[in-house]
Amino acid sequence: MLEDRFRNAALFDLYGALLTEKQQRCLSLYFFEDFSLSEVGDALGVSRQAAYDLLRRSERALAEYEARLGLLARRRQEQAVLGRIYDQLAAMRGGDEAGRQSLLSALAPLLDRGGEDRI
Repeated sequence: MLEDRFRNAALFDLYGALLTEKQQRCLSLYFFEDFSLSEVGDALGVSRQAAYDLLRRSERALAEYEARLGLLARRRQEQAVLGRIYDQLAAMRGGDEAGRQSLLSALAPLLDRGGEDRI
């Protein structure tokens, strides 16, 4: 449940601008301002059930955008790679050429360089 909430908040950050203003407001109130469904409904001038339906439709829209575009998955992959790079840099001492080349290879896909070395 909490993981879903974090995922939806991350998806909103990425794709929120693609939603209608009402969908954006609904998700913002629910996820970021911690409104209950009744409070969301009151703020939007709709019933609690309508707020629930709008929330679920908005979540489905965000999930569909992610399924088609994959920006969140890509961001998570990039963060994992950057974490490994950070760990390697932290452990590196002196002029380790093999380690330097390994870091360049890991950075190349993130920089859209296709593996070419540009130092």
